[in-house]
Amino acid sequence: MTKTWNETLYDAWGQRHDIDKVYFEFDTGHQQLMIFHNALFGRVMVLDGVVQTTEKDEFIYHEMLTHVPILAHGKAKRVLIIGGGDGGILREVCRHTSIEHVTQVEIDKAVIDMAIEYLPNHSAGAYDDPRANIVIDDGCRFVAQCQDKFDIIISDSTDPIGPGEVLFTSQFYSDCKRCLNDGGIMVTQNGVVFMQLDEVKTTAQRMALTFGDVHFYTAAVPTYVGGVMTFAWSSDNKALRHVDVNTIRERYKASGIKTRYYNPDIHVASFCLPQYVLEAIGKADNS
Repeated sequence: MTKTWNETLYDAWGQRHDIDKVYFEFDTGHQQLMIFHNALFGRVMVLDGVVQTTEKDEFIYHEMLTHVPILAHGKAKRVLIIGGGDGGILREVCRHTSIEHVTQVEIDKAVIDMAIEYLPNHSAGAYDDPRANIVIDDGCRFVAQCQDKFDIIISDSTDPIGPGEVLFTSQFYSDCKRCLNDGGIMVTQNGVVFMQLDEVKTTAQRMALTFGDVHFYTAAVPTYVGGVMTFAWSSDNKALRHVDVNTIRERYKASGIKTRYYNPDIHVASFCLPQYVLEAIGKADNS
């Protein structure tokens, strides 16, 4: 009989994966980590009962959380990643030769170690990039104490339960703002909006206490079932959210990066939100 795994993110509904092989299962002291193989999605990483990433579709999430802010900014040199232990965000950031330095802060070294061993294509050698500074620490504590400045901050956290909960607080957003250079951008994963609308509303309210321009953009990631994945966007420069498609095309071409999901048209269109989301975040006029 085929062994199955059921996600526990939602009480009344979820997704099931057939498990062909378990590669790793361990309580790291921070989280319950499991990596298994599924015939459709390949290797799957699970933390505390919730799918974090799969070999099959990780490129969608990682490309959108990385290239949208970097190409919108246009002059980013320094990037801070909070979380992202699987290495996918670090990989995509390092593909930009214009980036001079990237710091990644991951609370759980076991996640990095296991991802390098069992999901090597996620990082694709990025952990050996000389521009990368890997810090094993709590992300909240790091930004509260950090004296460095960054052009882009990417929060690739788990959902706001367990260790990831503190990465959705007003204090965290405020501390991140202090770590940004003028005109900097912060983006965060914010769940599947149809299923987690209250979380999106809360993020919008909390970010608005600190940033002048707060919005969301989306991507369809099959692993995160229930609708489109939302990414929170925050900056004090509203113009960065409205960079025209021709400018994005020029920057994309100049980067020399080949992507599988992201492109300039997707970039611009991703900021168009369904009406129920606009109403929920108080932007029914799409301002």
